[in-house]
This record gives sequence, structure tokens and C-alpha cells, in this order.
Amino acid sequence: MNLNQVTLEVADIPRARAFYLRLGLTLIVSRDHYARLACPGGATLSVHLAEEVRTNGTGVYFECEDLDERVANLKAAGLVFDGDPVDQPWLWREAWLSDPDGNRLCLFHAGENRLNPPWRVAD
Repeated sequence: MNLNQVTLEVADIPRARAFYLRLGLTLIVSRDHYARLACPGGATLSVHLAEEVRTNGTGVYFECEDLDERVANLKAAGLVFDGDPVDQPWLWREAWLSDPDGNRLCLFHAGENRLNPPWRVAD
């Protein structure tokens, strides 16, 4: 089984669509109430118009081979991050930001440690 997509509630489809295009995703479906964007790895992210946006603390993670360069380029393009990329004790390098509706996003690089950390459960 593969994860196909994550759908986020947003208050403004054109604003959300523009944000995620700026983040580097590719638009594949666009309607007044919905947009779906393709991620470079094959999964998709959708945004759906909601009467009331309720962020719930869920984080959406996007892995980037070129994390530091990508974050620097996105900052130069005007996106606001919580801080620069940071090495975490779980062996991932992460940089966090929020979309215009407050949905939490993490750009990260984990490499081999994403699926095979030293503490992985034995098969």
C-alpha cells in the first residue's frame, strides 16, 4: 500500500494554490473548491475549500535532497520559515514553515535514516 495524497483544508484556493506552486509542486487539478498538486516523488497534495479552517497540529513532511539550498531559495523568494534547517537527534535535518492557513509543513532530509534508522524495529 502506498500513500496517495494528503488533503489540507484551506480558506482560499487561489492563495493556497499559489503557495504550493511556489513551494515547487506541480498543479494537476484546479477547481474553485479544490486543487491537487504533484510532488516530485509521485505522491500528491490536495487543498480543499473549507468554511472554517481547523488546523490540528498535523505536520506534512516533504523530503528534499537539496534541503539547505531549497530553503535558502524559498526564503529569498519571500517564504517565511521558523528558522534555518536544523539537525535533529532522530538523524533528520529539518526546516519548518506554515502555509497561509496555518497548516504546518516540514522540509527535511533524512536519506537512509528515513526508513532505516539505527533503532529500526527488526523484521
